[in-house]
Formats: sequence, structure tokens, C-alpha cells
Amino acid sequence: MAPDADAGKSTGRADPFAPLTSEQIDVGDGHDLYVESVGREGGIPAVYLHGGPGSGCQPDHRRLFDPERFHAVLFDQRGCGRSRPKGSRQHNTTQHLIADMETIRERFGFARWMVVGGSWGATLALAYAQAHPARVSGLVLRATFLGTHEELEDVFLRTLPRFYPALYEDFLNVLPESERATPLAAYYRRILDPSIDVHGRVARAWHDTERTLSEHTPKQTRLDLQKTSGVLPSTPFMEAHYFANDCFLRPNQLMENVGLLAGIPGIMVQGRYDLLCPPATTHALAARWPGSEVRIIDGAGHILYDPGIRNAVMKAIADLGSKAR
Repeated sequence: MAPDADAGKSTGRADPFAPLTSEQIDVGDGHDLYVESVGREGGIPAVYLHGGPGSGCQPDHRRLFDPERFHAVLFDQRGCGRSRPKGSRQHNTTQHLIADMETIRERFGFARWMVVGGSWGATLALAYAQAHPARVSGLVLRATFLGTHEELEDVFLRTLPRFYPALYEDFLNVLPESERATPLAAYYRRILDPSIDVHGRVARAWHDTERTLSEHTPKQTRLDLQKTSGVLPSTPFMEAHYFANDCFLRPNQLMENVGLLAGIPGIMVQGRYDLLCPPATTHALAARWPGSEVRIIDGAGHILYDPGIRNAVMKAIADLGSKAR
């Protein structure tokens, strides 16, 4: 599929990927979500779920959807991006986000929509589809993550030392020696501590370690243990909130409830060398989900912008859109 060459030319707008609408929606509990739509009214309904948890939608995410064919909605989840209050973890659980998606769907008048998400966005997509299968026309997932403690332990306690042993030593050395026996719990506890003297160093270490694991050819493979200044990244705080609470899911919930996806077509795009969300997870899910398809991208890791991933996600959206029609 050609990336964007001619998409949307007949929309009559100078920029076919500019938002059709953008607004702040009050979803209750003191949260206002930033919500925008792109494409054309009457197009195939779709929603895009960003990752993290804790990041937000970016302008390039709009370009995943052919504006001639789709009416896509993008929104920043509670506490993320342009939603307010920024960084708030109050009344912020997977169940709240699922309810927010229903509020947004009803606001746009969509009976059903295609749900697209990567990494944490794939987790939320699966949780939503299992809660409201009649509202989902199809699922496009990238880098499937099932939100389990076991997956996180595998990444940070087994994959990290296997591929980046020096980085793993840095990751542990950020913690006091007495806390290194259970490093993930220690990281979550410290990141969520209100004192910057406690959370500052570990939040930066978590972010930089995760970034290295997410890239197929990372530029940085060690932590700068001396760095103490600069703006702290926002994602570690929301991630620690969700991960410390097992993503507000029952143990193995998404895999055990995969039968609820029966009749929903799905395409899962998976980087061959994804160290954060490895192919084994995607294949295990596909084995229990009739009607799903796995598309492996060789030479790619986790992120959307590794070679071949973005175009594969665009093609999966287009292909599933044809089935929806």
C-alpha cells in the first residue's frame, strides 16, 4: 500500500488529514478528554488507541487512515496528552477508559467501529472488544500486550539482561541494594512516590530503559546515572500506576476471554524482534482467536516507526476496512 500519496485528494480540503472536529469532552470524575476526528463523515467508523499507558495521540496517527474511506476518532486517554487534568491518576483505570470509549462512540453516533491500537493501545482494544463485542467491526493490533505482570517480568528481568546486560546492571543500580531483589515493585513504588527526590531518578531510568528495548537499533544502550536535571518524562508515572495494579485486569483476563472475540475479524502486526511485546504473545492469542491473522514484519522491533511497521498497520486498516464494508 502506498503510504499516503493520493489519499484524500477529493475531500476538497487543503490538508485531508486535518481534523474534521476537535473538542474537549467531559466524561465525568473531573476528567475532560481531548477528542478529534479525521477523514469524512459517512466513512468507515474507526477509533485509534494510543500506547503507554500515558502517552497521547500524535498528528501522524491521523495518517494511518485513508481520509477518503474512514471516519476515524482519536483521543487522549485520561490524564494523557491534551486531556485534563494532565497526569491525573484519580478515577483512571482500564474500566474507566472502556466507559470513555463508549461515551465517545455514542457521541459520534457509530453503531460499530474498527478499533486500532498498539502495545498498551492493543491491551485496551482487546479489553474494550471483550466488554462490548457487538460494537466492534474489527481489530487492528500492533505489538500485542496482554497487560500481565508475567509479561513485564519477562521483559525487564529476563529479556533485558539477556540482550543488554550492562543496561540491566544500570537499571538495578538505580535502586538501593536492599530493593534489587524485587526491582519492578521497587520501581513502581518509587515512581509513584510524591517526592521528586524519590521518583526523579527512577522515572528517568525506567523511561530510558524502555526506550532502548523498544527500538530495533537503539542509539543509547546505557543509562546516564549522573543525570539529575531536565524535564521528567510523563509516561513512567501512568505506567507505574497501571502496572502496579496489573492494568486493572484479572490475571490472564484477556487470554481467557478471547472467546468473546468470536466473529470479530482481526489483523495483528508484529515486529519479529520486538523485545517489549514479543511474537510469542501474538501467536498465542491468534491460536485461540478464529478469524485473526498475524503479519510478521522482519527486521523490525516494537515501535510504529521501525521499518515496515507503519505501512503494515496502514495496510491492515485498509484491508479490514474492506471486510467491514
